[in-house]
Amino acid sequence: MRKMVVLVVISMLVAFGLSGCHSQEQSETPDLTKVTVVLDWFPNTNHTGLYVARDLGYYEKEGLAVEIIQPSEGGASQLIAAGQGDFGISYQEEVTVARSQNLPVVAIAAVIQHNTSGFASPVSKDIKTPRDFEGKTYGGWGSPAEEATIKAVMDQEEADFSQVNILNIGSSDFFTSIERDVDFAMIYWGWTGIEAQLRNVDLNFIKMRDKHPALDFYTPVIIASEDKIKENPQLIEKFMQATARGYQYAIDNPEEAAEILLNTVPELDPELVTASQVYLAGEYQADAPRWGEMKSSVWKAYADFMFAHQLIEQNIDVEKAFTNQFLPEQE
Repeated sequence: MRKMVVLVVISMLVAFGLSGCHSQEQSETPDLTKVTVVLDWFPNTNHTGLYVARDLGYYEKEGLAVEIIQPSEGGASQLIAAGQGDFGISYQEEVTVARSQNLPVVAIAAVIQHNTSGFASPVSKDIKTPRDFEGKTYGGWGSPAEEATIKAVMDQEEADFSQVNILNIGSSDFFTSIERDVDFAMIYWGWTGIEAQLRNVDLNFIKMRDKHPALDFYTPVIIASEDKIKENPQLIEKFMQATARGYQYAIDNPEEAAEILLNTVPELDPELVTASQVYLAGEYQADAPRWGEMKSSVWKAYADFMFAHQLIEQNIDVEKAFTNQFLPEQE
């Protein structure tokens, strides 16, 4: 699921003409351990805590020289499982698929505590509930997970999924698509929804997590391989100590954190980055006891959902899919 929603972010960033911008490498110091973090895509406000931890010296204090890179090919789960990076940014759907295929990746922190994605449409379309999807055109990527999600939220209201026209719009810009091609699409409120507010585009927004309990999953998450956890748990602890501190800084100082991200990715819109950062400051930890903490019930609900909708061929042992053991103790 997260795989399709992250494409919303991708399409927006590509629409603004971004080219792959690799993060600045920290100056090499002989006594620092080199660590690589593989992002899920272009740098954005989901990743700010990583850049804060790097640029404010939190990683260096833990003895780490962290390089943040974008993936070349394949998802972060595949790359981390193959040892092509120490840590990665993924999402619960990708980790669940990976675990069902026996790829040894583990989520070690939830970047955002609740799913902030949902179905957005211009107010003029009068789409206020999933029942209103009937007779409308949805713009997506032809993903089975997309269709399963739409059907699930419609089933909750006894609406007829067969009455929805599914149009593959690929990476087309959301704002262009809703003007000419489609009636509604899936977006992240923390990016595209915030941008709509800045553009004074009035949207109706249906949060997925409000319409089906299984759809309040973790997206994104930080991952590591089982081998890395087994062979070097001290490295995981040091990395998470600094990373948690970076996200706490972003929670407490969103405007300053936005500036740190913009220093690395100046191509991004400063107004959008700052507004998104302010929004996410309340979402990173939300109602969790500490930033990054995850629940078995959330992992099980979404894994069961994916299995029931044939999005994975075999269900997973959720207790092996994630761990909270490397998160710093709550202060």
